Amino acid sequence: MNRWRGNQWATLAVLALGFFMTMLDLTIVNIAIPDMVDRLGASLDQILWVVNAYALALAVLLITAGRLGDLRGKRTLYLSGVAVFTLASLACGLSQGPGELIAFRAVQGVGAAMLLPQTLSVIVEVFPAGRRGAALGIWGATAGLSGAAGPSLGGLLVSRLDWRWIFFVNVPVGVVVIVAGLLVLPGARRTVRHRFDVPGVLLASASLFCLAFGLIEGEKYDWNAGIWATIAASALLLAGFLVHQRGRQDGEPLVPFSLFRDRGFTVVNGVGIAVSFGVVGLSLPLTIYLQSVLGFSAQRAGLVMLALAGGSVVSAGPAGVLSERLGAKYLLMTGMTAFAGGLVWVAVVADAGGSGVDVLAPLFLTGLGAGCTFTPMASEVMRNVPAELSGAASGVNNALRQVGSVLAGAVVGAVLQARLATALREQAHERAAELPPSARGAFVRGFDQAGRHLEAGGQSGVKPPAGGPSDLAHRVEAVAGQVFGHGFVEAMRPTMLVAAGVLLAGVLACLALRRVHEPSANPHGLPLTEDEPQGIR
Repeated sequence: MNRWRGNQWATLAVLALGFFMTMLDLTIVNIAIPDMVDRLGASLDQILWVVNAYALALAVLLITAGRLGDLRGKRTLYLSGVAVFTLASLACGLSQGPGELIAFRAVQGVGAAMLLPQTLSVIVEVFPAGRRGAALGIWGATAGLSGAAGPSLGGLLVSRLDWRWIFFVNVPVGVVVIVAGLLVLPGARRTVRHRFDVPGVLLASASLFCLAFGLIEGEKYDWNAGIWATIAASALLLAGFLVHQRGRQDGEPLVPFSLFRDRGFTVVNGVGIAVSFGVVGLSLPLTIYLQSVLGFSAQRAGLVMLALAGGSVVSAGPAGVLSERLGAKYLLMTGMTAFAGGLVWVAVVADAGGSGVDVLAPLFLTGLGAGCTFTPMASEVMRNVPAELSGAASGVNNALRQVGSVLAGAVVGAVLQARLATALREQAHERAAELPPSARGAFVRGFDQAGRHLEAGGQSGVKPPAGGPSDLAHRVEAVAGQVFGHGFVEAMRPTMLVAAGVLLAGVLACLALRRVHEPSANPHGLPLTEDEPQGIR
């Protein structure tokens, strides 16, 4: 089997499988939240931390793990990360309480952070320029498919089995990746000893943790002084980190500032944050809409989301090849425009009495757009990165994207919750006229705090009057369902428009990218741009 060691396509397959497994866990848990609440007896806040603990650990450690890959060997970090992720997945599935589950989800995030930056940097190192476009196309398709397939696969597992299987499914996959990786992945090329920037790691990790914690918990604590102090501490720690890094630029910094001298690297990192807004701005409200407004089961909601996955798979492969031939600029602009257009389309056609069929075409368009972004971003962000900094560049890129996801979750969640509270009150006042006068006051008051119950699956908190006639109780339940359904749709529309607006801002940012006329002759050579004479390489 040694003949497979270093084989380009076998290496890509091993990297893509591990990448798929970790990215899938960013979205697969969302659709299992109702089942977790019922079976674990957990509070809503605890279940939300099951989601956030993974994203938080991932965002905090990505830059560190990317740099460790440069210094200690990408193969070692990748396989170690897969092992940690696999064992943590098994522990998550065996958890007996929400506290255990939250802790093991954080460990899962550590494993994901160890392996994720290595995937992109190894691909860039292993594949020559002529084949790199196709390889990055497969990598991009994996990114798009994993994000879109999470709700679909999660819905199937939850409906057929229970929530534990969204974690157990990772175990055999992880074992396969480890065995194949030991046989296939090329060995480390490091020939000299390196020093690791421990103070930089601590400052960067503390800054990202404070930022992520403040954004995640801000709405819960009504953005009080403690939350703003946490965010301010993040800014101060970031300033300290930048000062510290400035003094290490002649040595081995955790974040080489030279990376940001490249216009493409800087712009694409901003674009990645915009794309994160699009992903969160679609997935959060759409999952609630399908299950809580239309009443779909987790499995049926997941099947609807397959349209999104289908669009991503169709466009991601060709986008990888075209990005190497034409450059990332116009592909990114086209992809984000289609992504934003799909969000607006969903917002327009979504209806409380819909069947779910009306969102299939806009979801497919959204998937097409998303598929056109992952590969060009990966290609452009790594185009001019020196080989010895590829891990650091990949870590910075992935870390900023995860921070973007946390920021997007805070903004999108705040907009959705604020608009929902207003819409529910308006709908309750309007539809209370359908009830007897004696029931109207209590009915309207029941929706005063309904927006706070958003993540619990859309329960309004309005109960039929105790001891009242059964027909009145049924009438109250029916009208309450109409209030929530129409109120949520009203709140979902501006929420998706916010995400679409951020994507369009990303389109404008892409105007700063240079158009590449030819692919670079080596993995880290400087490409020809429209600002240079066409005869110069």
